[in-house]
Amino acid sequence: MSKNTSQLDWREGRRRRAWELKQQGWKQSAIAAALGVTPGAVSQWLTRAREEGVEALRRHPAPGPQPRLSAEQLAQIPALLERGPEAYGFRGQMWTCKRVAEVLRRTFGVTYHPAHVNRLLHALQPRVQRPVARATQRDEAAIAAWWQERWPAWEKKRPTKGGRSSG
Repeated sequence: MSKNTSQLDWREGRRRRAWELKQQGWKQSAIAAALGVTPGAVSQWLTRAREEGVEALRRHPAPGPQPRLSAEQLAQIPALLERGPEAYGFRGQMWTCKRVAEVLRRTFGVTYHPAHVNRLLHALQPRVQRPVARATQRDEAAIAAWWQERWPAWEKKRPTKGGRSSG
């Protein structure tokens, strides 16, 4: 349970306790003092409980804005991106958040800020932003030779931490 949820649950318990104390014959001012709230808050809670029932004292999280993309549309995103950026007229095989935002705009008519596209992509697994294949001109033998022959010389030349400065 997150910190925010536990705070909301505690507040709900406080509202329910106010109702219990009122049922035991406590005055609103005494309930407010016992719970550390204003008498006006207690009055609102008790009115709500009388008019709508004790269940009205439960927490009601804010609904938030409606998602722009439906669950079905979100499920389509990996398949759209599998086609690759060049299928949508972009040069190169690398997806960027701006490119994905443009594909979403063209496909679903929905605009997103690139930073939010990043959050959407993180929610979808696996990560779609990484290129799948290595460069075709990559020479594994030359890379291995460089690491064996050249890297040790470069490593020796690197200054050590805490070394003397020229200043």
